[in-house]
Order: sequence, then structure tokens, then C-alpha cells
Amino acid sequence: MIDSHCHLDTESFQNDLPEVLDRARKAGITRMLCIGAGQDLGSARSALALAEQEADVYAAVGIHPHDAATISDADWRELDQLATKSRVVGIGETGLDYHYDHSPREQQQAAFRRFIALAKAVKRPVISHVRDAHVDAAEILAQEGAADVGGVIHCFTGGVDDARRYLDLGHYLSFSGILTFKNADAIRQAATFAPAERILVETDAPYLAPIPHRGKRNEPSFMPRTLEALASLRGIPVEEADRITTENTFHLFSGIV
Repeated sequence: MIDSHCHLDTESFQNDLPEVLDRARKAGITRMLCIGAGQDLGSARSALALAEQEADVYAAVGIHPHDAATISDADWRELDQLATKSRVVGIGETGLDYHYDHSPREQQQAAFRRFIALAKAVKRPVISHVRDAHVDAAEILAQEGAADVGGVIHCFTGGVDDARRYLDLGHYLSFSGILTFKNADAIRQAATFAPAERILVETDAPYLAPIPHRGKRNEPSFMPRTLEALASLRGIPVEEADRITTENTFHLFSGIV
């Protein structure tokens, strides 16, 4: 299994990260993609440092759309450098979040476009966070030619119509522990609708722990619960869901070996 999106660099793991990694490995997680995209570049630096230390951890670098308004010219210059590092296999998470609107939408959109340009410059796929903004996000991905490097809508929270928009652009959809939540029927429908060759799984740890762990800190070792939910929805064995999502992750993130 591959956890295609987790935040191992956060404070939630600062006291027991070695134990968290050990539990993940014992649970069958062979690779983890640590997303360094906090409110500043400290997250990106930490994610890269962890990836350089742990052979089964890879990094992505970005700044969350919540904080798009705070990105400075100096930040962009450093991001240009971080993005070229060999252990960095993706750009993001970036995207649009109209649910909270912590940054003005115009600035979120401008940052999203610039991150797509960076991804194209370094030939890494785009990792997008999209909440309550699917139409605008799909339009920007199309306008900026994100399909040239590929990408994934992480922790997909839309329905079938939203899924179709991204699939038509050649994007992948990644599903998290939300698949196990009672109020996630639209997301489950999208997970069934998406073609097998376009689906990934993730934890988004420390967030969104699947049932029966909901309410606790999420961690990569909980990945089997999400994979089991995905397999059940699609009517296939868990081993087949594992094979499919692992192959898809390798295909999208060519830097993961």
C-alpha cells in the first residue's frame, strides 16, 4: 500500500514519529508521500528533510490555499529551488478553498496558477486541494495546461459531476477515510464512478481518520480501512484495490520508486 498524501511533518507527530513510521510499515505501507504545504515554507523544508532521511518517504512542496495571500517573492524563489530536489515528486498541495476563504479567492486563484506553472517547469504533477470550488478549479487546471504534467485532486470531496470534470482533464482522484463516513454518499458514488486507472488512496494524516478511528489522530497505518472501503464499493478484493491504487500512484508520481 502507498499512502499518497499525509502530513508527517506536522506537530501532531513530533513526539512519536518513529513509532508512527514503524506502525505504518508493519501495516503494509511501503511508501508515504509527505505533503509539505503548511502555512509557510517550514512545512516544505521539513517534508523534504524527512524524505531525505527515510527511504520510504517522499515529499511534495507547496503552500496551502488557505495561506495563498501570504506567499512572498522570497517564498516563490525558495519554492523554485525546493521543487527541483530529487526527493520531491509533486507540487502542492495547492488549489482553491472557497469553504473557509482564509485567503481572498483572487489570490488563491493566482497562486494556484503559479504553482501549476512551477509544476510544469520542473515536470512534477500537481496536487490540488479543492473545497466548494470544483468548477473554478477545473477551469484553471484546463487553462494552465496542468494535463501536461498530470495531477490529482487529493481527498476528493465532490460528486460524480465534479469527478467527471477532473477525469476529462486526465486527472486522478484520491480518496481518504471520508469514504467511511455516514454522510459521504456523493463521494462514495464518485469512487464507484471513477475508472480504476484513475483512483488513489490516502490518509491525509493527521486529519480525517476513518471509522472506527474517527475522532482520533489519523496516521498511515490506518490506510487499510480506507482501502477496504474502496474495495467494497467497487466490488473487488482488497488485494486488487491495493494493486490498482499502487500502480496508479507509481504512474502519476514517477519519482516514487
